[in-house]
Amino acid sequence: MALGTIAARPSPRPSAQAVPGAALAEAARLLESDPAMALARAETLIKAHRSLPPAELIAAQALRRMGKGQSALTRLIALDRAQPGVPPILWELAQAAGEMGDGRRAVAALEALTRAQPQVASGWYLLAREWRRLGEADKAWRADLSAIHASSSDPELVKAALAMNAGELDAAEAMLTARLTRIPEDASATRLIGEIHWRRGDLAEAMAWVEKALDMAPGFDLARDFLIRLLLQTNRLPEAQAHAETLCASPMQSPAHRLLRASVLVRLGDQEGAGGIYEALLADAPDNAHVWQNLGHVRKTLGDQGGAVEAYRRAIGITATMGEAWWSLANLKTAKFTAQDRAAMQAAIATGPTGEDLFHLHFALGKALEDAGDYAASFKHYTTANRLRRAEITYSTQGTHEAAVEHAVTFTAPFYATREGGCMAPDPIFILGLPRSGSTLVEQILSSHSMIEGTHELPEMMMIAGRLKSRAEQGEFASYGDLLRSLSPADRTRLGEEYIELTRVHRQTDRPLFIDKMPNNWQNAGLIRLILPRAKIIDARRHPMACCFSGWKQHFARGQVFTYDLAEIGAYYRDYVAQMAHFDEATPGAVHRVIYERMVADTQAEVARLLAYVGVDFEEACLSFWENKRAVRTASSEQVRRPIYRDGLEQWTHYADWLDPLRQALGPVTEAYPDPPQDWAAHLAS
Repeated sequence: MALGTIAARPSPRPSAQAVPGAALAEAARLLESDPAMALARAETLIKAHRSLPPAELIAAQALRRMGKGQSALTRLIALDRAQPGVPPILWELAQAAGEMGDGRRAVAALEALTRAQPQVASGWYLLAREWRRLGEADKAWRADLSAIHASSSDPELVKAALAMNAGELDAAEAMLTARLTRIPEDASATRLIGEIHWRRGDLAEAMAWVEKALDMAPGFDLARDFLIRLLLQTNRLPEAQAHAETLCASPMQSPAHRLLRASVLVRLGDQEGAGGIYEALLADAPDNAHVWQNLGHVRKTLGDQGGAVEAYRRAIGITATMGEAWWSLANLKTAKFTAQDRAAMQAAIATGPTGEDLFHLHFALGKALEDAGDYAASFKHYTTANRLRRAEITYSTQGTHEAAVEHAVTFTAPFYATREGGCMAPDPIFILGLPRSGSTLVEQILSSHSMIEGTHELPEMMMIAGRLKSRAEQGEFASYGDLLRSLSPADRTRLGEEYIELTRVHRQTDRPLFIDKMPNNWQNAGLIRLILPRAKIIDARRHPMACCFSGWKQHFARGQVFTYDLAEIGAYYRDYVAQMAHFDEATPGAVHRVIYERMVADTQAEVARLLAYVGVDFEEACLSFWENKRAVRTASSEQVRRPIYRDGLEQWTHYADWLDPLRQALGPVTEAYPDPPQDWAAHLAS
């Protein structure tokens, strides 16, 4: 702790002994192990030299460590008067005053200390603690912020941060651990260790360290910002919201705080709240293209297509190369591009944007040229967009196939025959399959029923499955299947109850049933049946060529990493069909299949079948689903706000000449549709 030193004044008597530096050092060393002996040595020095401030300080420090706080405080007050403004005296005085409940005196000492040494974070941290004890939350917060500012130039912390950013995580952690041994209440070092764990992929440990940093310094805004992002990664939304509210109350107001809070509200489904934040930010800074884009996303989700178009075009008007804004316009599906728009996108690409801007522009221009009927040029831009996006992601078709095989091997009829029980809640309705299969239409139809609440694509089941799979991957079990076979009835019930509890945050009404529309949950159909045996499972299916091509030309905000290569999405669809065919055989009647083309051809009959499977009475509102004003966050948000139409059924045929990789990957699935191909069992055995 660099708080300076006290000069030892020599005695004015010519015969006085030289200042006893060695004796002072020995007394100081005794403070922690034997404060009583340190006091005795200091008193001897004081008596011998009449006026020896370093010995006076040691004596006061010893008294405080011996539990004689008032005696220590009395001596420190006198010492401060004799040598005002000396950092070590002020530090000790502040601690003694704080321990004796004299907060005002502690604050006065610490304010003098931080004026003298503003670059030393520990003084600011202690000042924040004292202000907090006095109920001065705003002043405490500002002191914490000053501590963090001081830490940013601390050479030791800078060295550790540079090592961390260079990927030398072990070396950085060793530096920080050594520092915390000397300075246990260093919030900046504590947060950095949290970041090291995050970089290693250990989110739980990262959060524990960042929370510890916030316990030390509740006004550490950067740590709270980091914690909110970690909570969002782990889908702990209520906690993220609470911290976001706190962050927005910071005395150091920042638009970034409000943007982060808006992101949390979007995840919670409070689109109106997020939109209000974006509109307020734009009132202050109307030239922020990213905020306009975010506002466009909110308006799209709420069904305000005109407002969304306006917002996206405002973003593009500010930054012409903003690829996501162009793609967001294209992704409205019902918005049409002009020749001027196509020229503007070509010009934007010609300026040489990189990364997301570039592939978003190619996806958007592909859609604009498709609308214009120039399918050859459209396909070239879709191809470029997918190639650029595919280069950024990791995906294994073999991994998907092996998971489908393991699912079939594990979830058999005999497996379920010996495993009754689980969480018996009837609430969830899972809609699964591939994206762009008509699942949003099914969701909109069901959520128009008075008994059913629509939420969105919930990640909770995938998180539970991922956690279980990681135990097998870490060697706790020989395979995921072995782990599932080991689950007791109590385990299965607990996991189902965990899902119900985790998803409660997404439910905004008192309707008894709710929808989870995560399409990838086809990979978890067996687990769903195991831990939630009364849940409904709806498999939304669309013609494989139409579905896969539609997914390939779509850029998804997250996930769906299998969609950026025609052969890979075809292989994915084939594995999905085979696995679901096996699951149908193992659990007859457990899954209700909605064939998109049948829904389009005879909507009333298909809706009646769907509602009968769910177990609710028929309601006319389900046939007028486009009148449902609920927020819809998927790529089909605008299409489900109008009656069913046939336009998209054959759209893929315009590109048929270029789709051989997809056709070959699908194999016999296409000809057999809507039934599974006869070789589905052999496919799972391969």
